[in-house]
Amino acid sequence: MLLAAVLVLLLLGGAGPATAHAALKGTDPKDGTVLKAAPRHVTLTFTESVGLLDDSFRVYDPDGHRVRTGEPRHADGRSDTARVTLPGKAGEGTYTVAWRVVSADSHPVSGAFTFSVGTPSPTPAALPTGPVEHPLTGSLYDTARLLAYLAAALLVGAAAFAALCRPPDPAPLGRPLRAAWWALLGSTLVLLVLRAPYEAGTSPAGALDASALTRTLSSRPGIALLARLALLPVTAVFLVRLSRREPAGRTRPAALAAGGILAVALALTWATAEHASAGIQVPLAMTSSVLHLLATAVWLGGLAALLILLRRPAPVLPVTTVARFSRTAFTSVIVLAVTGVYQSWRGLGSWQALTGTSYGRILLLKLAAVVALLMAAGASRRWTARLVTASAGTGTETAVRERERVLEPVGGSPAAPQRPDTRPEDPGGRDTGPTQTHRRALRRSVLAEVVVAALVLTVTTVLTGTLPGRAEAEAARTPATTPGLPGATVVTVPFDTGTPGGSGTVQITLDPGRTGDNGVQAVVLGADGGLTTIPELRLSFTLPDRKIGPIDARVTDRGGYWATNDLTLPLPGTWTMKATIRVSELDQVSVTRPVRIAR
Repeated sequence: MLLAAVLVLLLLGGAGPATAHAALKGTDPKDGTVLKAAPRHVTLTFTESVGLLDDSFRVYDPDGHRVRTGEPRHADGRSDTARVTLPGKAGEGTYTVAWRVVSADSHPVSGAFTFSVGTPSPTPAALPTGPVEHPLTGSLYDTARLLAYLAAALLVGAAAFAALCRPPDPAPLGRPLRAAWWALLGSTLVLLVLRAPYEAGTSPAGALDASALTRTLSSRPGIALLARLALLPVTAVFLVRLSRREPAGRTRPAALAAGGILAVALALTWATAEHASAGIQVPLAMTSSVLHLLATAVWLGGLAALLILLRRPAPVLPVTTVARFSRTAFTSVIVLAVTGVYQSWRGLGSWQALTGTSYGRILLLKLAAVVALLMAAGASRRWTARLVTASAGTGTETAVRERERVLEPVGGSPAAPQRPDTRPEDPGGRDTGPTQTHRRALRRSVLAEVVVAALVLTVTTVLTGTLPGRAEAEAARTPATTPGLPGATVVTVPFDTGTPGGSGTVQITLDPGRTGDNGVQAVVLGADGGLTTIPELRLSFTLPDRKIGPIDARVTDRGGYWATNDLTLPLPGTWTMKATIRVSELDQVSVTRPVRIAR
């Protein structure tokens, strides 16, 4: 039924363009155009609002040299534009504009295009292609996002289980709740620190730049992460109060309301910085996203809590608690079905996108995993009903009431309670006979649910980082951009001062590695391959054939790496780069390496 509903909405819901990742709508000058005179500005227009980086624009002249430009800004105050000022004098030929911005849903997007002044260049500069993001930074960031999802699901779900299902002794849930709290804190800090290099597409060393971190803290994703960090201490206080509840006692309505407000606030820190925050019907999408996240957490996190308690002796988890969770999980599934169908329609927009886009194919994988999860949940619900029936045989009034509530057929009357069972109980207080058998079967089916649920959350993490079908379709309708970004020259310089701790390597990047203005970044790695700090690094460049140099690069410590944007190399050829590395007050070493600088 859920799959049929998804297909019907996909067939009927194709109206209205929407995006989640920003797509480039147009450029001024247009891609491939030939102008009589050089433009004063380069302006980009996107399908949604975008955030700008310090290095959002890189303009290269016909010889492949980087052009000095102004600071990136929004054109006429419009947040869906990006503009940069060009120098007053520009020679004839073909210019390349490489750009990188951050879309409203916090994902960076990039591209490149060309325009010509006067006569186009006979052979435009060859620009090697490269990844749009640093592989290590991207992997670390995605891992932290997955860990944050898992931790939030366990934190909210286990707390909801303790408050709503009222196990007699919630103490066994204390350790998982503390682990989830610390995991969410750690993953959020990692996301906050890695946000700047993730947006810029640079290595994790960029996280050590204080100015980059300052920019992150003022951006919408950074504010959302800060809000999550601020909510975690309040959440810790709530968990402490929840753990002090009297055994088998009800959670007070005020405490339930406070917990609900905290859960909604935590969910908003995701919804305000991801797909729901951009595109069509943003208020409705935000509401749907929050409900979807909370229903997922209550169901899947509650499953983990149920599994933990099922592994304990029977008195820790009576049948009444299992029955309460069964009803809570069923309500969560209904919420997930409604919000999931809406979000699928909003992200896809057409039937073709279901199989013709990466987003659609990943969504199909998620739907398959959800179907498997629902099958496992159905098995758990059947075992729950059997457990209630078997427990009703003991004649306990509570068990009979639960049997009447859980097993009552639709439109019919509850089955009559059975007569009390006079069989002896296990000396340890554990159930014997059918009750224990059903409990073990329920534990196995819940374990299967937890395993499949972890797969669903993993696929969901990938899905939130994938360009939605609507955005991909709209991007395909925009003019094609020139593939590839200008490359850079990377030189690795090993060093050894002959003293303990005095060896390692310096990875030096020259961007673009051509004549004219170049940027330099240097990262120092220790003997174990990890980042390390040194008191001083000097770089100089000499062109022996032309008797030019040495030219001091004047690199400065940027808080974990060394950099400059003011190195000018006037002529092409094989330059000699001299790196002087000082590791202490007395120990330093100088190493030279040849560096090829192209025109």
